[in-house]
Amino acid sequence: MESRVAVISIILENSDSVEEVNRLLSKCSGYIVGRMGIPYKQRGISVISVVIDSPQDVISTLSGKLGKLKGVSTKTAYSKYIFKDNNQKI
Repeated sequence: MESRVAVISIILENSDSVEEVNRLLSKCSGYIVGRMGIPYKQRGISVISVVIDSPQDVISTLSGKLGKLKGVSTKTAYSKYIFKDNNQKI
């Protein structure tokens, strides 16, 4: 299996979507390396960064599902390296 490392940046502008964001992230918890959430109370938003190491289709599916939620914006940055099971870069 090949995997990539990526950072999914999430801006959450609608608190009604918090539960669904957390549910989607929990479904991919086995791939998530780390997560940082910052509530920006002065602007009424939250900013979340998720580092994920998984197959490309898992990353793009998660990012797409998150981005379709009401009041949620996402951008994904990918590592240029693709890794094989033995951690070898290709």
